[in-house]
Amino acid sequence: MRILILCDMEGVSGIVTWDQVGGGKAGYAEGRALYTAEVNAAVRGAARAGASEIIVIDGHNAGGDWRYNSLLKAELDPACEYVAHHTWTEYRKPLEQGVDACLMVGYHARNNTPDGVLNHTISSAQCRNLWFNDTLVGEVGVNAALCGHYGCPVLLVTGDAAVCREATELLGSGLTTVAVKQGLSKYSARQIAPRRAREMIEAGAYQALQDFDAVAPYKPAAPVTITVEFGHYDTMMRYVPRADTELDQPAQKMYSRADSWLEAWDKIWPW
Repeated sequence: MRILILCDMEGVSGIVTWDQVGGGKAGYAEGRALYTAEVNAAVRGAARAGASEIIVIDGHNAGGDWRYNSLLKAELDPACEYVAHHTWTEYRKPLEQGVDACLMVGYHARNNTPDGVLNHTISSAQCRNLWFNDTLVGEVGVNAALCGHYGCPVLLVTGDAAVCREATELLGSGLTTVAVKQGLSKYSARQIAPRRAREMIEAGAYQALQDFDAVAPYKPAAPVTITVEFGHYDTMMRYVPRADTELDQPAQKMYSRADSWLEAWDKIWPW
């Protein structure tokens, strides 16, 4: 059983400020420790479920040398291998070779979700909203579509209650979710104590891997249109349109069209 664990920081129990997820900030050391511990919990659950290969991909951009490089390597569970400092959504070799399931750990809700802790979509400075066809999505949607392109289902999502709700609406009621905090605002939450949150994540990972048919791979209907609403006009104007893409300057939107989601995504990322 080959399992892919995609992870992010903002949805981790104990994390409620940008200071905890930004490379070199005063709270970053604490954030990294909390982050690594939750990833380890998912690794333990997957290993207990019988995974023979577990690949962890750090998906959090903390900036600078910490870009996709926030996990504490010496603290990682030895049952996994990990990928660090590689551009988001670009490491596809495991999916190309075949992965049985994906687990998402530490995720946050899409931009402008009222009860979403540290909510954003990729980058608030660059992206206000993102749609696949007519479906408004966040980062769970991006990664689920990437996995779905290769026939890999997402079976687990952990984070705050808002992202768990968002993921279930997108992927279906068969999805296993673990909510480790309830957002009270963008920068505050009622939280499960980290030690208990890790127990819940380990149990959730184990349970999710008992039924590989619980969630179908997420595949936006073809032909696919990806719509990006930019956060700022200046960001949009730095983008150079390519084949089958279009800029709508008054609406501050970009459209990418293709026969498959991956082809449409590769035309615009990174914008």
